[in-house]
Amino acid sequence: MFAQRIPTEQELIDYYDGYGRNDYLSPVTIKRYHELLDKMEPFRKTSKILDVGCGIGYFLEVAQERGWEVYGTEYTDRAMEICTSKGIHMQQGKLDPVHYEPGMFDVITSFEVLEHINNPQEEIGHFHTLLRKGGLVYLTTPNFNSLLRHRLGERYDVITYPEHLSYYTPKTLKRLFASKGFNTKQILTTGISFTRLKTSKGETSQAFISPTSDDEQLRNKIEEKAYLQLAKKMVNGTLTLFGIGDSLKGWFVKR
Repeated sequence: MFAQRIPTEQELIDYYDGYGRNDYLSPVTIKRYHELLDKMEPFRKTSKILDVGCGIGYFLEVAQERGWEVYGTEYTDRAMEICTSKGIHMQQGKLDPVHYEPGMFDVITSFEVLEHINNPQEEIGHFHTLLRKGGLVYLTTPNFNSLLRHRLGERYDVITYPEHLSYYTPKTLKRLFASKGFNTKQILTTGISFTRLKTSKGETSQAFISPTSDDEQLRNKIEEKAYLQLAKKMVNGTLTLFGIGDSLKGWFVKR
């Protein structure tokens, strides 16, 4: 599923020049980063990892602490400045394989970036070029088949131009990666965002990434209680079974 309009290069530059950088990093998110990196350890050979659209480098900072050689891409001068100061090898603009050796990375990650791209086949092709054989892509993107999207319809504020240009379901994401030489290891569809529900209905203007958002407060409560963690696991299992969670989380291995 794609946006009907295709933005010009200048339109995108103007939009992302004003794109906010939220400095809040949740302790829960740091914990999730370590859990992800634990699962990536079996793919570690060269110890090189690339995060495409790395923001201000939070994930790569954690990877760096664990001994990974970290690389990232971003658009804005400010993000480039912040990440470079953290010792991250940065490339500005869209991912371009000319800046790297073919097959140099064990792992490529991309958190909430694919929906911003209007030529995803080119992007996934670049992933294939830059990963070694048997290397891993871990990617997250909104699920167009989510329960909230079906409930809210055109009010669902994930659908926004020119920020989000392409949308995926588990089936179409799997097909995209298969067409570019990847095997699907796992696709999860997890979570229901109460913050997203409220913002889509115009009931709140709360920031998604903040210590006071409904989602963050719920995450913290769940972390405190073992029975809530079990309930969360069961809910996410059900959402994945029916493919209706808010977030797509895909693990893909280069053939």
